[in-house]
Amino acid sequence: MGMNEIPSSEKENSHLLRNSTLVKDLKALFKAGVLLANVLPVFSGFWLALHFTGKSLVDNLGVFLLTIIGSTLVMAGALILNNWYDVDIDTIMERTKKRPTVTGNIPLKVVLIMGITFTIIGFIMLLFTTIEAAFYGFVGWFTYVLLYTMWSKRRYTFNTIIGSVSGAVTPLIGWAAIESSMHIVPIILFLILFVFQMPHTFAIAMKKCEEYRAAGVAMLPVVKGFKNTKVQILIYVACLLPLPFFLGQLGAVFIVIATLLNVGWLAVSIKGFFVKNDLKWAHVIFLYSVNYITVLFLLMVAVTLF
Repeated sequence: MGMNEIPSSEKENSHLLRNSTLVKDLKALFKAGVLLANVLPVFSGFWLALHFTGKSLVDNLGVFLLTIIGSTLVMAGALILNNWYDVDIDTIMERTKKRPTVTGNIPLKVVLIMGITFTIIGFIMLLFTTIEAAFYGFVGWFTYVLLYTMWSKRRYTFNTIIGSVSGAVTPLIGWAAIESSMHIVPIILFLILFVFQMPHTFAIAMKKCEEYRAAGVAMLPVVKGFKNTKVQILIYVACLLPLPFFLGQLGAVFIVIATLLNVGWLAVSIKGFFVKNDLKWAHVIFLYSVNYITVLFLLMVAVTLF
């Protein structure tokens, strides 16, 4: 073996390491966790539309695949463009320093092209379902990329409200691929997602308050402080309480479990005014919110199976 020749085992390790890094970089670029969390409500909206219109998944399998893949690509495009635009903020914030846009592992020009390409392909796929589904996809994309990322995030505390609109249209995309969304169920799904995202995002903003402050991002805890943020969290969680009762068609089991989840979250929110460690409490609120929305949207599907 020559002096400069790399042993095959080392070559393999180097190749695996590069692959591992690429996978991590792509997951960070797509914000994999956020992306998956947004696909679930699309599926739930689609499934419930089938359920309430008496249609079968088998007969609408093509529409289902177009809806799920198309919406996922549109959302991925939006998240990638967010990463592309926010590279200066991400360089400062600890939790985002390893994103490939910051490390340079994926060039910004490539990131921009990926974001635009994913968006266009996603919209084309959604247009093959219904115009209404594609419209909701556009509303979500436009709100997140232009109104949230590029306009309000760095300037105004109401950036959270704008960001919540983009996340809340996801079940409307799923429903509208089957039937017009002028129906109580998709409207309530929109409201649940919109309201949920407010305390969820406020909890993250509390946890990362100093990082947001350093990056100059106008999140509520940075501008108004923790006490004001706790009040806002309590108000929004309280707003969730009546919403399950508008979904009576899903049955008593759903209403009872959803109400228990809401009451539990309200109790945790009230406790925030009596805790000594605000950051620890904010983390509990964050964990509760993530589990809350996952259980709720899976439950919506589950109760239709029995």
